[in-house]
Amino acid sequence: MPETDLPLIVEAAHKAGTIARAYFQKDPAVTDKPDGAGPVTEADLAVNAMLETNLRLARPDYGWLSEETEDGADRLQTGRQFVIDPIDGTRAFIEGAKDWAHSIAVVEDGQAIAGAVYLPMRDMMFAATKGGGATLNGEPISVSDAGLHGATMLGAKPNFDPSRWKDGMVPPVKRVFRSSLAYRLCLVAQGRFDSMITLRPSWEWDIAAGAIIAAEAGAAITDPADRALRFNNPHPQVPGVLMANPALHAALITRLEPGAASA
Repeated sequence: MPETDLPLIVEAAHKAGTIARAYFQKDPAVTDKPDGAGPVTEADLAVNAMLETNLRLARPDYGWLSEETEDGADRLQTGRQFVIDPIDGTRAFIEGAKDWAHSIAVVEDGQAIAGAVYLPMRDMMFAATKGGGATLNGEPISVSDAGLHGATMLGAKPNFDPSRWKDGMVPPVKRVFRSSLAYRLCLVAQGRFDSMITLRPSWEWDIAAGAIIAAEAGAAITDPADRALRFNNPHPQVPGVLMANPALHAALITRLEPGAASA
C-alpha cells in the first residue's frame, strides 16, 4: 500500500470543490434523509459519486465510509479505509454561507493517518499526514499556546450548559461557533481559536480528517472522557470530541462532569 495517500485526497478535495461550487447559491435540490438525519442536496450526492468513483478506483483495496453511501460491514475487514463527508456543513451550504467543507480521511488500525479538509469558497486546504505535520495551503500550522482564562472555544451552545461542568462552573472561555465540525477542528489546528468541543456522539466522517490535522498541528484530541479517538467502528460514531493544546486540554478535561457527553 502507498506510504502516503495525501496527494490523492488533496487532489480529490479540489475536484470536490469544483463540483460543489457549481451548485452553490443556485437553489440545489434538497431532500430530508430518513429518521431525522438531516438534509442532503444534489451537490452532496454529486460530490460523493465523484469521490467514490475516483478514490475507489485509485485504491480498490481500501474500505469506504461516507455520510452519503449506505454503510456495510465490508470495510471492517480492510486494512485501510476512506472516511468521507462530501459536504460537512450541508445546512450552511443550503443557506448560502461559506463555512462548509469537504472532509476526506484515510484510516488505518483505527487511527486517521492522512486527512484533507477543503473549504472551496474560502480556498482553504488543510492537510496532514502522520508524522508529516499539518499545513494550510502548503504552509505549516500549529495550535495556540493559550491558557484556560480567556481562551476561545468553538462549540454549540448546549456544550456550555452548567450541568456538563463540575460544580456547575463553565470554564472562563469565550464561546464561538462555526457550522462545520471539520472546519472547527482545523481552525484550532491553525491557531485562530484555542479549543473546540462537542459533547454529542459525532459521526466519524465529520471528525476523522480534522483529527489527524489537529494532532499533527500539536493538539491533544480525545473524547470527553480523555480516551483516544478510534475510527472505523462498527457503528461509525465517536462519543464527542475535546481538542486544544495539551495544557489547555488537560485543564478542560479536569473540569468536565463525568458523563457530560451523555448528559
